[in-house]
Formats: sequence, C-alpha cells, structure tokens
Amino acid sequence: MMKRYVVSLAAMMSIVTAGAQTVTPQACEQSIVTPKAEGRYLWLPVQESAPEGKVQVIVSGSLQTEQNVRMARERVDYYVALDLLPYRDKGALRVCVQNVPTGSVCFSKLAQNDDAAFALIRERHRPLYHHTPERGWMNDPNGMFYKNGVWHLYYQYNPYGSMWGNMHWGHSSSADLIHWKDEGVALAPDVWGTMFSGSCVTLGERVVAMYTSSRPTPFGADVQAQCLAFSDDGGKTFSKYEGNPVLTGEEPDFRDPRPFWNEDIRAWNLILAVGQEMRIYSSPDLKAWTYESSFGRDFGSHGGVWECPDLFPLTSASGAKRWVLVCNINPGGPFGGSGTQYFVGQFDGHRFTVDNPDRYAGGKALWLDYGKDHYAAVSFCNAPDARRTMLAWMSNWQYANQVPTMQFRSANSIPRDLGLFEYQGDTYVASVPSGEMLSARGSKVRQPLEACEIVVDLKKHSEIVLSNPQGEQVVMRYDAVAQTFSMDRTKSGNVGFSADFPCATVAPTYGAVKQLRIFIDRCSVEVFDTDGKMAMTNLVFPSEPYNSLSVKGGKATIYEIK
Repeated sequence: MMKRYVVSLAAMMSIVTAGAQTVTPQACEQSIVTPKAEGRYLWLPVQESAPEGKVQVIVSGSLQTEQNVRMARERVDYYVALDLLPYRDKGALRVCVQNVPTGSVCFSKLAQNDDAAFALIRERHRPLYHHTPERGWMNDPNGMFYKNGVWHLYYQYNPYGSMWGNMHWGHSSSADLIHWKDEGVALAPDVWGTMFSGSCVTLGERVVAMYTSSRPTPFGADVQAQCLAFSDDGGKTFSKYEGNPVLTGEEPDFRDPRPFWNEDIRAWNLILAVGQEMRIYSSPDLKAWTYESSFGRDFGSHGGVWECPDLFPLTSASGAKRWVLVCNINPGGPFGGSGTQYFVGQFDGHRFTVDNPDRYAGGKALWLDYGKDHYAAVSFCNAPDARRTMLAWMSNWQYANQVPTMQFRSANSIPRDLGLFEYQGDTYVASVPSGEMLSARGSKVRQPLEACEIVVDLKKHSEIVLSNPQGEQVVMRYDAVAQTFSMDRTKSGNVGFSADFPCATVAPTYGAVKQLRIFIDRCSVEVFDTDGKMAMTNLVFPSEPYNSLSVKGGKATIYEIK
C-alpha cells in the first residue's frame, strides 16, 4: 500500500502545481464579458446539443473557477446561473468564454439580475414529491446525515447544465424526508479536482465530509483521492482540510468513501470502492488510515465497476445481528446498466465475510431493488430511533443523460427503511417505505393522480394496469405460483429516447405477497411488498398522467399524496 501512496501522491502534486498557474484575461482567445456592478447572477444560455465551451471567472488576473458549459450557439434551451457574489469586491471581475464562436446567440442572450427564479421552466415530468434539483444535473446521493431534527442530503451536482459534468456537492435539507429545501452548493471543485461521491459523519456539533476528488492527469487516467472537509454550522458550509488528500491509490477507480464509527473496535472504519472490489480501512481520527482487507473478487455481479459502498449492521425480528454490505454496480444491474446489489454476513472491524458463499458465487447476486432505476443507494448517518434509512438515485447510466427533461435531470427515490427477513434458511434485506410516507397520505380518491399511493390487496394471481387516454400503460403482474412480480413499461409513454429504456423487470417475492404499496409520481412508479420482501423502481414518461386503474385479482385503494 505504501508504494501506491507515494506514486499517486506524486502524480497528484504535479497536478496541483499545474493548477496553481495564473491565468490572465489576455489568455482568453475568444470573448470576455464584464459583468455589471449590480445583479448577483450572470445567466448563461445553454443549448444542450452544443459542444462544451469553457467559462472562466477571473479576478485581477487570477483564475477563480473554470466550468464546462454548453453555451448556446443557435438557440437557447434553458439558463444556468453563474453566482458572482463570491467574487465581488475582490478586484477587477471578468468572465471569459472560450471555445464558442463569437457569433453564437449566447452572447446576445446573456442576462444579469438578482432573480434566482429567472427563466425557470415548468416541466411536465418534474416530480411532485421526490427530491430533485431546481436546475442542473444530479446523480449519486452523498453525505446524508440526520441532526437536530433535520435530514441533510448532498448529491453529485452540475450547476452548469443538465448533463453529467463539473461535479459539485449540491445540498438540500428536510424536516420530513419529503419536502426539501435547496441549500445551494456545499462543495465546489478545487486544485485536487472535482467533487465525486462520499459521506458525512457527525462529531458533536461538527460535521465531517469525506469525499473523492478526481482530476485528469497528463498521463491519461484520472487520479482519485480521498479528502476531508469540516462544517461547524450544521453542514451548510465546509472548510477543506489543509492536509488533503488523506488517502490515495494508483487505481483509476478508487472512490466513494463511506466512513463510520465502529464501537466494537473503538475506531473508525472506512469502506471504499476500488475497481471491482471493496477495501476496508481503519483509523483513530479519520485522517490516518490503515488498510485492513478487501472483499468481493469472488462474489456477486462483476459486469461493471463497483461503486458507492455502504456497510452497516441490522437486527432481525428474532434478535439476530447481521452486517450488510451494499455494492452499487454499473453496468451489471439485473436488467442492464445500473443496479444495487448487497451481501449479508459478519464484520469484525477488520474483515467482512458472507454467511452463505454459494448465494454469491459464479456471478449470482442479491438485488436491493429489482427495477431499472435504482442506483447509488446509500444510507443516512445518525438516523433517529436506530433506523437504517436509505435513498437512491432514480435513474440508470444507460440513458440518464437522455431522459426527456430539460432544465433539470434526475430525482431521488422515496426514503426506505431497511431490515432483515428470513426465507428458506437464508437472511435477506427487507426494504419498506419510510414511515414518513404514511404521514404523506391524504384523502382517498377514486382514480390515480399525478402524485398518489395505491394500496392493492392481492389474490394468488393479479394484474394491475395504469393507463391514460393516449393508450399509454404500465402493466404489473403478480404470479403466486412462480413467486414473481413484474412491471412492463414498454408502452408507458415516451420510450424512444433510448433503446435500453423500454423493458419489463421481474423480481422474486420470496414467498406469498398479500399487499402491495405503489407510489406514483409524474415520472416514476415504485412498488413495494408491504412486508418488505420486494422493491421495484422504474421511471416512466407518459405524455399525460395515468388516470385509469384496472385491477384483476385484487382490490385497490388510492390515496392522494399531500
């Protein structure tokens, strides 16, 4: 491990040295914009099909930030905000736009004002009760924790467009896991690179974030390293640790740290995704890390890179304690692209071992959700009442950049509480909607709404069809003999933006299912066995809301969601 550390740190230091160079306005080969003295936001016009240009903020000859932006050339699809407030009163302020033809419409369509809601688009498929960014791209949930009655959610975020890039940490907060307040950007790129995924822990009143920084090198592959940042205001703002990075490696996929305090060994543990395995470390202080062991080379799905790990204990109804290792993988999911697999076993603070190796041998996997759109699932730190509460990114890398939204892309799943259940001598992870979803129930209604919950009491064989007047439909079937539940979205609405989108997904039910809970929002259908033995999450993009429900072999009750 020491050899890896020295080589990678040397590479990282060469990057930092290069990143510290002064950039002057004269270095801009194309257009310089001088912002007005008043107006916090410079609104950048975006054309999503355009090639990326570079937007640089320069103060008194010093480069402050540089972002890739698809600046509009022939038309404006939407606007993104360049917040000028951090650069005011620090010297001569200039914005340089590079790699964009000078005749492009973006230069005549620039706007500047104090209106944070400027040019917002009312989009048909923006969810009503799932978390989304107001503008821009979102993927993995990051750094989630609960403190002083507030749930904090950070996420991979591109404020400068609705496609992946410019990775920051966005931040939202909630008192009920359903209604979210935008808290702005928590972590922005620096000389070590962009802000990839990570986690937060709470130490008294202090919040500590551990995240991956990622930056290309002159040698080809990205260098990824683990860094720390500290917050003393409840997670609103962070100061990055001067001793960063605290852990480096030479592997190209070396990321997504998940630290947690382990009372059994009176030390911190860290699980980290490295290629197609998970590595476990220990530390007395979150800064100096000792390698303990690796897991996964011989178990589970290996169709793609392992990412976004989690490791935590759960207790069954009988009182038995098991450790669960969550491993998100892309590609290699159960129906192509992204997916969330898990392993059940024991952990002694040094090594994780599975209970029944045969369940994971030869590429076999257990999936936390059997839909197409459940990825990067991780749990909250310090959830109340000893709960293990989890959120996932509700998309799939096969088509995440192409889904038919515009000013924003992606939503998170509803919150889920995890537990354990037994079936035929083995232990599995149960997943049920968090209790907050019951609190969100409103009045009973006669037909489906844009935002609703449908509770279906099942018989042995059941078919559930959601549809609208355009003939678009989602067909769900429960087969008691085969012990399966399926969802077919091939005719659900707009399915033509990707050949990978139209599909049917199938889940094992591990015994009989007596009742389903189905959560409908403008662009998603999430289904749970009420006992927690099955979960399935799929995106849908109907041209108008599903307003008709047909149930054969069961009885449905529909509730609006407040």
